[in-house]
Amino acid sequence: MLEKTFNPKSVEPRLYAKWEASGAFAPKDDPGAQPYSIVIPPPNVTGSLHIGHALNNTLQDVLVRFQRMRGRAALWLPGTDHAGIATQMMVERQLAESGNMGRRDLGREAFVERVWEWKAKSGGTIVRQLRRLGASCDWSRERFTLDEGLSAAVRKVFVTLYKQGLIYRDKRLVNWQPELQTAVSDLEVVNLEVTGQMWRFRYPIDGEPDRFIVVATTRPETMLGDTAVAVHPADERYKDLVGKQVRLPLVGRLIPIIADDYADPEKGTGAVKITPAHDFNDFRVGQRHGLEAINVFTPDARLNENAPEKYRGLDRFVARKKIVEDLEALGLFEGVDANRMTVPYDEKSKLVVIEPYLTDQWWVDAKTLAQPAIRAVEEGKTVFEPKSWERTYFDWMRNIEPWCVSRQLWWGHRIPAWYGPDGAIFVEETEAAALAAARAHYGRSETLTQDEDVLDTWFSSGLWPFSTLGWPEQTRDLERFYPTWDLVTSFDIIFFWVARMMMLGIHFMGEVPFRRVVINALIRDEQGQKMSKTKGNVVDPLDLIDEYGADALRFTMAAMSGQARDIRLSRERIEGYRNFGTKLWNAARFCQMNSCERVEGFDPATVRHVQNRWIRGELLKTSRAVTAALEAAACDEAAGALFRFVWNVFCDWHLELAKPLLVGDPAVAAETRATTAWVLDQILRLLHPIMPFMTEELWEKTAEAGPPRDSMLITAPWPDPPDSYADAAAEAEMTLVIAAIREGRSVRAELNVPPSARPPLIVTEAGERQRRILTQNAEAIRQMLRVEGLRFDGEASGAVPYVAEGASFALPVADFIDLAAERARLTKEVAALASDIDRTAKKLANPDFVARAPEEVVEENRERLSGAQEAKARLDAALERLGAVS
Repeated sequence: MLEKTFNPKSVEPRLYAKWEASGAFAPKDDPGAQPYSIVIPPPNVTGSLHIGHALNNTLQDVLVRFQRMRGRAALWLPGTDHAGIATQMMVERQLAESGNMGRRDLGREAFVERVWEWKAKSGGTIVRQLRRLGASCDWSRERFTLDEGLSAAVRKVFVTLYKQGLIYRDKRLVNWQPELQTAVSDLEVVNLEVTGQMWRFRYPIDGEPDRFIVVATTRPETMLGDTAVAVHPADERYKDLVGKQVRLPLVGRLIPIIADDYADPEKGTGAVKITPAHDFNDFRVGQRHGLEAINVFTPDARLNENAPEKYRGLDRFVARKKIVEDLEALGLFEGVDANRMTVPYDEKSKLVVIEPYLTDQWWVDAKTLAQPAIRAVEEGKTVFEPKSWERTYFDWMRNIEPWCVSRQLWWGHRIPAWYGPDGAIFVEETEAAALAAARAHYGRSETLTQDEDVLDTWFSSGLWPFSTLGWPEQTRDLERFYPTWDLVTSFDIIFFWVARMMMLGIHFMGEVPFRRVVINALIRDEQGQKMSKTKGNVVDPLDLIDEYGADALRFTMAAMSGQARDIRLSRERIEGYRNFGTKLWNAARFCQMNSCERVEGFDPATVRHVQNRWIRGELLKTSRAVTAALEAAACDEAAGALFRFVWNVFCDWHLELAKPLLVGDPAVAAETRATTAWVLDQILRLLHPIMPFMTEELWEKTAEAGPPRDSMLITAPWPDPPDSYADAAAEAEMTLVIAAIREGRSVRAELNVPPSARPPLIVTEAGERQRRILTQNAEAIRQMLRVEGLRFDGEASGAVPYVAEGASFALPVADFIDLAAERARLTKEVAALASDIDRTAKKLANPDFVARAPEEVVEENRERLSGAQEAKARLDAALERLGAVS
């Protein structure tokens, strides 16, 4: 017998252990089964489960469970990313806390060993947490981006690309993290808006005493590396100066005044200093004009030997202050203004300002690799859902820049490049191969030194769809599961991960890495604010699982996943879906208590009673809708269809309407019990991908009566009822009965008719067929509408009329309510709603409000207007009904 309530805290760990022990998470070893594979977006090994993971992994699990039940060989391959910068920062911080020791004090080998120790002890927390969510990954295939197999793949890819001329070494600008002294990717940079300062300085025109050109800058410390001043070609103020030179203050170097479209006549003074070694835009200007790039910083952002001696060794911000003071003393200070601007910070700490820095790095020719990846999406070999995200992909890929893949770290894939004594580079998969190449090059053995740098984390994760399946070995998994079927990820890493997997997958495998990219939204709080620790609005999914159970959280994630960019999460919504689970649990208990048990050999095609034929048809429609939605990865549509069917159709109508049948004619009662048990079984199957724990528990408990189950629910067949289960006649009959009850309930609610009141329901106009249907269902109507009984063509004085499916009804309520008071109440409420509608509509019609108000405030007002209009329409209809009372 089912417990009174579902207890997720005891059920979830028990069922998860049972699934895992059974081998259900592994793809079936059936050569005839069509493969279906997803590779998990590997979370950082340092990470813990956050609400974005909960959304993304719920959607993946829904798709995998669905395909597993459809009989496909479904593989969800899990793993974690070594997360170079994040992991190294964490271990360095621990070293500092334990004894003020830095990684350089330990040395590379000992430090890397310490990181592996940390990984063995503390890494993988998120993997354990994913189990709590119900993730049905095949943990026997779990991978780590620094596994030996994946490392071999990384080395092979690097060496191959180098020998194809697609990886090269070059001096270019990078985002530089001066505290860690490494290049970082754009994803590891966050641009924060701050109020800074814009200084204006006079640069003397060479050969023209007392003539200056005024430049504006937010970074005075970089002026020591200036190699030009740029003005716009059409700026009349400076036309006579183009081609002349200025003498760079404090340095004395002569630099040219050049004409370039980059200079904005409307911004600052219209003249901009050009520092190719310390600004990305300036670097491009420098390339166009053949300017020298002079780096004035050390790797830790101090002034180097290229700066005048008095500034050398100063921290960049100390130097800034000193340079401004010195220019002021020279009379070259024009002024300073407050300036709203964005400053790039290290994404991890948000404390260290990122510096554009000129340095030798390893680069990938991304433009060449991007062309086949662009064509693959253009030709539909890989599709995006929603399709609108393809434009984002194309915008990035068609304007792609060289990809810096080297990082000045110790934790990661060390670059397989060795240097000879004369600087010659030998790129090979092993040191032995490099030594052999050097021997052939020099004609003798030489000592080689391996490159100190490691590869960008995104380089190894770009190989994830095929390296995790065993490449470069030609494994059975690789043959069977590549290309993968779906990739589920968030839109903010389309550039950084999706694009790179497409480029590298096509280049090395000759096929796209996945057929479909399902883009999920970002989760915000209920006010639409981005979640952050500083705002105190971060929601911990494990807390939500503890409070509401994993199924409630999963259903919430699925139901809200269709929102385009942002999901507003609230506890009330999760609580609502927990209530949905409670509704299903109580429905199952009702079935148990009324002996609605599975019957051996029951065939739904043979049912005869109209209600059983109707619920069978409704189940068919729902099954078709859920299947189509999940095939399209529209988890929100699947969740919506299931919610409506379980709550509104099965529980609210079928079970309630079945009550008289269960105590009536024995043959009808038996058929209704068997039909109800069959429908409940189909519900559990359809709902399992979204709510696996409760459905599996009900599947197990309902097996205590009736024939034994063939399997656990996780591997049970997906419902595929035949079209013949549809029954238009039964649907038409039940639609009339339900409409008569529903509209009658609306009348009672709108007019505040007390629940204890039992007026008769009068059928004032109905066709012969309708009369027959209503007569056959009179007892159900009496009970569910709480009326005395059903009468045809009776006296209808003091009655409120309503129409349902073309039949006319009247509900005599004058003896139970004060008609005048109800008219007054409704009139007052309608007036209040009209006023609210007018006020909100005016606000939304104001372009200034729509443009300036936060997006969530505008949306809230739109929802308010829609709700008020719907409420007013209902009350207007109620007033009209009251007006018809005779």
